[in-house]
Amino acid sequence: MSEVKRPNPLFRNLTSKLAASPMIFIVLVVFVGSTMWTVASSFTGIKTLPIFTPQEFYDNWVGWDQYVRLWNTPRWITSITNLAIYGILYSGFAFVIGFLLAVLMDQKIRAEGVFRTIYLYPFALSFIVTGKVWAWVLNPAFGLEKTVRDMGWTSFSFDWLTNRDMAIYTVVIAGLWQGTGLVMALMLAGLRSIDDEIWRAARVDGIPKWRTYLQIVVPMMRPVMITIFVIVASGSVRVYDLVLALTQGGPGNSSQVPSMYIYEKLFVGALAQGTAASSVLLLATAIILIPWIIVEFGKKSRE
Repeated sequence: MSEVKRPNPLFRNLTSKLAASPMIFIVLVVFVGSTMWTVASSFTGIKTLPIFTPQEFYDNWVGWDQYVRLWNTPRWITSITNLAIYGILYSGFAFVIGFLLAVLMDQKIRAEGVFRTIYLYPFALSFIVTGKVWAWVLNPAFGLEKTVRDMGWTSFSFDWLTNRDMAIYTVVIAGLWQGTGLVMALMLAGLRSIDDEIWRAARVDGIPKWRTYLQIVVPMMRPVMITIFVIVASGSVRVYDLVLALTQGGPGNSSQVPSMYIYEKLFVGALAQGTAASSVLLLATAIILIPWIIVEFGKKSRE
């Protein structure tokens, strides 16, 4: 009996692959190609956007000089420090507050739809609008500080917006107001996906509700948690317009973030310095995401 010849895997679902080929081409050319160009140009001394030929690359090669210069720039160090502060605080508080709000909403409270809308409303606004609103609220001249003092507490002070040491924390506050509602909605969707039998079994076993959440529900929500982490982390890395609208990177450079540094360098005749900074952020993101991708997809392949 002759063996049935199996079709080549390359030609399986050929129609779907042909339909997706334009998008695959765009991804390869625009995303992968641009990324490779960015990394390559960071090893040169180019100042403006050229037609990047191999000869130009060779003529302008400077090796690691752009990276040495980058890490010797105080403004870049300040930007990286602020990004770490914003990323850690924003991610941590967004997870905790979003989860607590989701737990509260999961109790089938009255007017749940109204509260969901209120919590999600800030996310519908642009970061520019959010920044402008909070710039008004936190302005000592006519915002929260003046309002409280007009009520009789004349010694009240809340000058974070004009304080070099505290300005970055105003960005965290505005970011949490903007993004916590989305985290809450995703967490709530994860909670609603938990089978009711889990809750019944926990009640029968006499497990307190808080332990049920921490030891049973949260581990079962791992895929949702990972999705939220990717969304929140990517939003933290690319924060730009919120800082621009709220503090303009000030006072001085005290609330600068890497995206502002990169944007300025790319458009003031220091292209290679900007691409070097972009490559550093790309590497930092890869260090975080690649191990997770390997673990997740490796586990699925084994399963």
